[in-house]
Amino acid sequence: MSRRRKRKKRIKKGLPFIAFVVMVFVICIGVYSASLKKESKELSKKQEVLESQIEDEEQRTKDLEALEKYMQTKKYMEDIAKNKLGLVYPDEILIEPDNK
Repeated sequence: MSRRRKRKKRIKKGLPFIAFVVMVFVICIGVYSASLKKESKELSKKQEVLESQIEDEEQRTKDLEALEKYMQTKKYMEDIAKNKLGLVYPDEILIEPDNK
């Protein structure tokens, strides 16, 4: 046999092996791609939840800032003095209902 024939036979014998290796490689890439898509969906859901929490916390911060401003007013001090300490102005008369 000539060298060309031997070489052609070796190539023909090696083609199925090469095709097998390529197929295994393609399958591995497909499986890895599917797992990445699944992970991407999970991370997107987690991101949405975290963005919602951020919005809630920003609203809470605004509420606390408004409460802080209110607590620095004279009206707040009067409300605390009346409700918690029972204080009244000298010319003010309290009328309490009879709850018996």
